[in-house]
Amino acid sequence: MERLFLALGAGMAFLGVAAGAFGAHGLRDRLATDLLEVFEIAVRYQMYHALALVGVALAMGRIGPSSTLIWAGWFFLAGILIFSGSLYLLSLTGIRWLGAITPIGGVALLAGWFCLAWSALASK
Repeated sequence: MERLFLALGAGMAFLGVAAGAFGAHGLRDRLATDLLEVFEIAVRYQMYHALALVGVALAMGRIGPSSTLIWAGWFFLAGILIFSGSLYLLSLTGIRWLGAITPIGGVALLAGWFCLAWSALASK
């Protein structure tokens, strides 16, 4: 699992850099300012949580894999896909109801941070 979460984190970071470059260079003149800001929020949270996935992998290497760390990794991945994914879709399509899905991803991200903290406190 350690290698999987490291690879997922690196892959999400790669895609985050690509999305950031696309937003800065390809969307600046095509999206309304408010939608471009939404896109940038999606990129920012994707990058933060790609690094969190790398952190989960490093924690597994340091304190060993645990079910709580595994849950943290899956919550971070789900959060990236739902939170950032819904914001990417909202910004690119202008379909506002997609914003109603975003908090589900936010809850997954919070759950990931909770599980990561719990793992750190519960490790021996």
